[in-house]
Amino acid sequence: MAETTDTAHTPGTTDTPDTAHTRDTTDTAYGTETPRRLDSSLLLALLLPLLFLLQDPLRRALGAPVMQAWTTVFVAVVVQALPFLVLGVLLSAVIAVLVPPSFFARALPARPTAAVPVAGLAGAVLPGCECASVPVAGALMRRGVTPAAALAFLLSAPAINPVVLTATAVAFPGAPEMVLARFAAGLLVACAMGWLWQRLGRADWLRPPSRGSYEGQGRGAAFWGSVRHDVLHAGGFLVLGATAAATLKAVVPDGWLRAAAGHPVVAVLTLALLAVVLSICSEADAFVAASLSHFSPTARLTFLVVGPMVDLKLVAMQTAVFGRGFALRFAPATFAVAVAGAVLTGAVLL
Repeated sequence: MAETTDTAHTPGTTDTPDTAHTRDTTDTAYGTETPRRLDSSLLLALLLPLLFLLQDPLRRALGAPVMQAWTTVFVAVVVQALPFLVLGVLLSAVIAVLVPPSFFARALPARPTAAVPVAGLAGAVLPGCECASVPVAGALMRRGVTPAAALAFLLSAPAINPVVLTATAVAFPGAPEMVLARFAAGLLVACAMGWLWQRLGRADWLRPPSRGSYEGQGRGAAFWGSVRHDVLHAGGFLVLGATAAATLKAVVPDGWLRAAAGHPVVAVLTLALLAVVLSICSEADAFVAASLSHFSPTARLTFLVVGPMVDLKLVAMQTAVFGRGFALRFAPATFAVAVAGAVLTGAVLL
């Protein structure tokens, strides 16, 4: 039996089913059984007794005023934003599947200077979140659309589409100027970045985008694949954004928020950086911005303009589709132009 075990463990040999079974049996007999993975059922079995033992401390913690305030803000943000998130995901999937990229190539003017604002305005008509705008922009470039126009669409589609503007109107009731300011600032920044790329961009900075992930599939498979992708990504970031908003309202001392909000420059930069880090889907970010009531309308407008154009997940997607060199140049420039455009628009309209 010892010889059989040594042979099974000889380096460089290939196990047959019989020898593999012999080795497993021998290892089990000597107490060297391969450790089992911690699957979900085992984890649940371990977690339930722990929750039972800690039920009294958990009940007291959840009943604390701070946790009640946190839960109220979190649930309010998620419940308000979720219908718009679902609608945006469904419409984005419909457009990705049913509207051929060649349509945009035929609809845009031949001159790049004129194609940029037309592509920017197209974003106001076609719903889509950040997750959808990057592959659509890549498809436009593959169909011969000038990069300046494709990039203008990439920035405008998640920032000023109908679902986003409707959600903004619901999140800011009685403040139509916020909806108008978001539309104007988003279109201004998208066109400015398109023209800036047309004038200063170089071909070697932009890697040609590869084939789209859903091209060549049936419409049903492509639709549900797009829906699953956007729901998982956008839903997760919605929860993250609601968690951050609730934590800011419930945990951070009120004096700190008022101190940051009391300085116009600090307030604008704080919410601009927060928009980048939180990476909230544009169909839901208006409800998070509305909850930051200590900050000025211009600072909250900056949050709404920067978020759909420059956030962590969007930079990662741009790197994957267009290359690292492009993202390292395009993202910082977009951040600076978005902050400047939001401040300028806020000074005029808010």
